[in-house]
Amino acid sequence: QVQLVESGGGLVQAGGALRLSCAASGRTFSRYTMGWFRQAPGKEREFVAATTWNGDVTYYADSVKGRFTISRDNAKNTMYLQMNSLKPEDTAIYYCAADLTIATMTGRYWGQGTQVTVSS
Repeated sequence: QVQLVESGGGLVQAGGALRLSCAASGRTFSRYTMGWFRQAPGKEREFVAATTWNGDVTYYADSVKGRFTISRDNAKNTMYLQMNSLKPEDTAIYYCAADLTIATMTGRYWGQGTQVTVSS
């Protein structure tokens, strides 16, 4: 069992930056492909970024490429999402997920989410 806790969300102006963290419990964190998803009001949850177990391979949604960077520190059981050049359309609840299946972008474990609001 893996428990995930996101942090780092908040209110920021357009063009600003935030760094989200996802702290995981459990000894098997380093084995999992991990990722970030988001859900805006009235919309379905969508994939944002993912990283393989060692961080060597990363994946990004087209909408965030060049602006967001996913990383992880297995020694700290923590994954990060650095978000730069934020836009109002990035406003959403951001969720981290563990044990992703890349082909379907589905996760086995999920956090409770952290709110990101970008004002124009």
